[in-house]
Amino acid sequence: MTEVFRALGDPTRRALLDRLHERNGQSLSELCQGLGMARQSVTQHLGVLKDANLIAVLYRGRERLHYLNPVPLQEIHERWISKFERPRLDVVNAIKKRAEDTAMTKRPDYVYVTYIGASAETVWDALTSEELTAQFWGHSNVSTWEPGQPWKHVRTDGSGIADVTGRVVDSERPTRLAITFEDPGTGTAPASLVTFTIEEYKDIVKLTIVHENIPTAEDAEAAALGWAAVGSNLKSLLETGKVLPQAPWDMHAPVRDVQMRSNS
Repeated sequence: MTEVFRALGDPTRRALLDRLHERNGQSLSELCQGLGMARQSVTQHLGVLKDANLIAVLYRGRERLHYLNPVPLQEIHERWISKFERPRLDVVNAIKKRAEDTAMTKRPDYVYVTYIGASAETVWDALTSEELTAQFWGHSNVSTWEPGQPWKHVRTDGSGIADVTGRVVDSERPTRLAITFEDPGTGTAPASLVTFTIEEYKDIVKLTIVHENIPTAEDAEAAALGWAAVGSNLKSLLETGKVLPQAPWDMHAPVRDVQMRSNS
């Protein structure tokens, strides 16, 4: 938390966060506009925000795009802010809310980042295991995980009902998995894409979940809560051998409740 408070203590870095929650997924050139400082200085400020896990940097071709990561702000909120009177703290909480509500055309609607004490292979295998997804996600993910093949998010009650279906877009063990999401009851083409990127560093991995083309702001809010629940449960299972003592989706809207509707 020390790095988070240090990062938030500088007005320029707060201004950069303000710009990202107004329009998420900006390049360095876009963030430099109107700041009146050299690109190198802006790069240094962005580096501090990245080290504090307040932003995530994704590559689109040669471009580096910057996205808010609301997880540290959520942790601050849960540990300290929630103890106090909420109406007096609406301004402080605005960054978190707007980070979760932001929806941009042709850019990721939500980015979730977490760090897990496990190997990249272990994390990738957990995301694609029928048995393990049943434990940390509450549904079994069923597929051959070959590009172009279908996948299903199947209930664990023995009914065989799939609440979410889709296609495997990309599958590169142990670094990348991309899948489409659609509601099997609508019969419409999938309009949502989820990409898991796994980066290994010594004894830990950085897991980045990018959820693109979420239809509405309401769905984006549900996805933000859902991915935080799934990510936390996955981290607990791989680091301790046990899922969290209470199912996190009982507290928040699960990812499977997000209706993947067409943007057309």
